[in-house]
Amino acid sequence: MKFSIGYSIPKNQTLVLFAFESDTAPAGLPQKKALIQEAAALGFKGKENSAVVFNPKGASPSKLVILSGLGVKKNAGAETLRRATALAVKRVAALSQKSVSILLPQTMADLAREAQSIAEGAALAGYKFDKYISGKRDRGVTQGTLIIPKKTDAEVKKGLKLAQVFSEAVCFARDLVNEPPSRMTPIEFAKLALEVAQKGADSGVTIKILDKKKIEEMKMGAILGVNIGSNEPPVFIHMHYKPANAKKTVALVGKGITFDSGGLSLKPAESMETMKMDMAGAASILGVFKALPAIKPEVEIHGIMALTENMPGGKAYKPGDVLIAMNGKSIEVLNTDAEGRIILADALAYAAKLNPDCIIDLATLTGACVIALGSLVAGAMGNDDALFDDLNSASQSTGEQLWKLPLVKEYRDSLKSPIADLKNISSVRREAGSIIGGLFLQEFVDNKPWIHLDIAGPAWTDRELPYCKHGGTGFPTRTLLTYLLNIR
Repeated sequence: MKFSIGYSIPKNQTLVLFAFESDTAPAGLPQKKALIQEAAALGFKGKENSAVVFNPKGASPSKLVILSGLGVKKNAGAETLRRATALAVKRVAALSQKSVSILLPQTMADLAREAQSIAEGAALAGYKFDKYISGKRDRGVTQGTLIIPKKTDAEVKKGLKLAQVFSEAVCFARDLVNEPPSRMTPIEFAKLALEVAQKGADSGVTIKILDKKKIEEMKMGAILGVNIGSNEPPVFIHMHYKPANAKKTVALVGKGITFDSGGLSLKPAESMETMKMDMAGAASILGVFKALPAIKPEVEIHGIMALTENMPGGKAYKPGDVLIAMNGKSIEVLNTDAEGRIILADALAYAAKLNPDCIIDLATLTGACVIALGSLVAGAMGNDDALFDDLNSASQSTGEQLWKLPLVKEYRDSLKSPIADLKNISSVRREAGSIIGGLFLQEFVDNKPWIHLDIAGPAWTDRELPYCKHGGTGFPTRTLLTYLLNIR
């Protein structure tokens, strides 16, 4: 969805207005008390997640109005506005209209952020993955006009630009996750990464793609072990962005299991239905790199993505096998369905050798995290409180929720192996599964400042969210981009 700026309200388009609970007039339109009164007569009270569509009887700036609720004023923020916009735009789409006008409510001190929230809510709510559905496709609402005072022009344009870049990056990541797994193989993912790098070359984006032979030369025994049961070869991708004025170096590391059967520790059939999403961490990182040429953060960024299938082929790695990661640490495999941490062992060791100021890894790592935090919140673990605080601050702005979990050092003993440096699962079953995964990963970061984000829950949704339909969500692409832009 594309946004433009307008300075007056057109009467031939549906107009979206916002209102808090107990408002006497729509936000940004104080002279139109009659609209609130008409909406109230239809049962509208300004509550969050509520909207009313009506044809005003009296004087009105538009023939058709949608009032979308913002709830209690003191509790409202960027995410409230994002969701209220998404709800309103869905109502416009239900009317089979292709364009909409939205009045900037001016409820936030930062109008750039306010405009960004509105445009993101509209664009992300309109996303559809329908390329395999036959027949004519409904593109929904494709054009929005944000009605603003002229004096706010520069601020609003800045917000709209960020919204467009962020939304395109998120939708790109969603597309990657939603593709069928037989189409989004490691090699196909690498082809798309190459395209992203080529388009960003003038902005300082470069790429290295390691094929199976090179991975063998790098002695990445962990990735090779997981891959051996698959007919699809593994791929290891290192993307790099280095501006002249870089203030910090950040390594982003992503799990890229393009399909996870569980290997010989086979998943139940129902649990495999969504396992094309097991590469969501890598997809979000590629989404970030797609956005970098447009936003140009003053940060050197490494994007490390390890890609393979986890399949139960005749040569598949087995419970009891020992794999040697590229940093020399040995891993006793007791469950082949705990494969994400295994491929990340090589990816994190590779990232640590680059000597970044910090490492952030993203992985759909554990079902235990979904049990603990549900499908809307990512678990965060690491060894650097300041790094978590910076990420959490960014997540509060984007509405992509994080929750900090402790890396309980006493639990590390449960990863001890009698025949290797560590096991890939705990000897104490059904306890602290997400934390155990984090403790395993910590063994490969070489004491660099590091945060692990377990995105197993929020990377995918089985129900419609305020601005995401069933499927891949693109979480936490917007948080990463916001974090990178906040680095000073």
